Amino acid sequence: MRFTKMHGTGNDFILIEAKGDERDWPQLAIAMCDRHFGVGADGILLALPSDKAAIRMRVLNPDGTEPEMCGNGIRCLAKYAVERSLVRPDGDRFDVETGAGVLTVQVITDGARVERVRVGMGKPRFRPEEIPVDVNAEPPLINIPIELVGGASRHVLPVTALSMGNPHAVRFVQEPVAAFPLAQIGPAVAFHPLFPSGVNFEVAHVIDRRSIEARVWERGAGPTLACGTGASAIMVAARLQGMVDETVDITLPGGILTLEWDGEGEVFMSGAAVAVFEGEWLLDEGAPAP
Repeated sequence: MRFTKMHGTGNDFILIEAKGDERDWPQLAIAMCDRHFGVGADGILLALPSDKAAIRMRVLNPDGTEPEMCGNGIRCLAKYAVERSLVRPDGDRFDVETGAGVLTVQVITDGARVERVRVGMGKPRFRPEEIPVDVNAEPPLINIPIELVGGASRHVLPVTALSMGNPHAVRFVQEPVAAFPLAQIGPAVAFHPLFPSGVNFEVAHVIDRRSIEARVWERGAGPTLACGTGASAIMVAARLQGMVDETVDITLPGGILTLEWDGEGEVFMSGAAVAVFEGEWLLDEGAPAP
């Protein structure tokens, strides 16, 4: 089975052209994403036919779970689909079917090469049942208290919760994000009982009205170098609280994503996508994951 290794701002994926559910994709994701026994990635992307859009994208995490959307992944898929002539854009745009609905991507090209991709990430969702989060409060959910228990200690972590197709919880801090104990707090928030479907957790530090630095802990993947829906959630959470302007550069460990939001409509995200190498997966379909 042929695959292409790609990354968007360091968030890396194994992209496979597929026809449908002909394989056990969750088990294959577990095997292929293993960084010692497999190819190594933050997830696999399936490029599939669609009857709703030019192409369909499925995403599977390294643990085999399937998130609704992936912002860095959709940029990789867009680059691959255009450069391999899987789609013919209407001008510079085309639609992609995802688990979070049909989204529009815009490709910025240099000849036949796609240099950057701008993605319409959809409108943020704020109602508790849309995220979902088990709280009884009116939206938007700004600084809702998350009680964390560690050993004999308890403390409350205020987060802003919203959905960008995936559920997100954003925590703003005053200090640089490198100092935040993400390895301890990330999984505690990601699998907190308040979030019945789990949640992606972002810690962010606002540098000025056009600049934010952030780190991410993704449900199903753990710490990643970048997260497109997470960056979108950070932008929305910051703008709701009057911290930033309509366009912001968010610096993640893997690089910079540019986010745009007018406070009411759709969020737009721009960034690069890179093809790293191609390969062939040699294990039989029925081979057990390492």
